Amino acid sequence: MKWKRFVPGDRELAPTEFGALEKVEAMADRMPGTAAIKFIADDETGELERATILGHFGGIPDNFGESLQGG
Repeated sequence: MKWKRFVPGDRELAPTEFGALEKVEAMADRMPGTAAIKFIADDETGELERATILGHFGGIPDNFGESLQGG
């Protein structure tokens, strides 16, 4: 399958990793692909240090994790 365009949808914050996984699973019913992502940022600069995919549902491109890291 070729991905012509993969764009962000709704973003929702969750207080826990488990809560994030529950939210994306519920969102997957109305969206073709969802992912729970944990972002770690520098408190002083706001720069992204790390992004980790906690889980995903539906169609997510194979290189999705690489795209989060800029690669």
